[in-house]
Amino acid sequence: METDNGNDRGPEYFSGELEFCSVCGSILPLADATKFVVCRLCSTSIPIENFHGMETKSVVVYNDRETALKGAVQKDDGVVGPTVDRVCVKCGREGMTYATLQTRSADEGQTIFYSCPDCGHQENENS
Repeated sequence: METDNGNDRGPEYFSGELEFCSVCGSILPLADATKFVVCRLCSTSIPIENFHGMETKSVVVYNDRETALKGAVQKDDGVVGPTVDRVCVKCGREGMTYATLQTRSADEGQTIFYSCPDCGHQENENS
């Protein structure tokens, strides 16, 4: 939904928290010494006064090795992770493991990475 915001930034397509650009929806950078916060994607300028009283807090949490490896449980047949009915073009095995990742902008589909448990052949597909 497009709304007119009454300024020279252009139409606003997103509404919500100030951490996100109202024009393109991307995460805004932290404020610096200038009088504006400028979106790195679409160059929209937002007056720093709009962020008065807003507090930003970041926390970095590191998982220990055992906790991180709990999610990658190996089955008896050597397959790690979820599988899908897909034939490996290299060895012909039916059933490949897959993982997904957002490699492009948020308004585009994710990339699916397939891996053959037998020969290790890898493929990817942009959805």
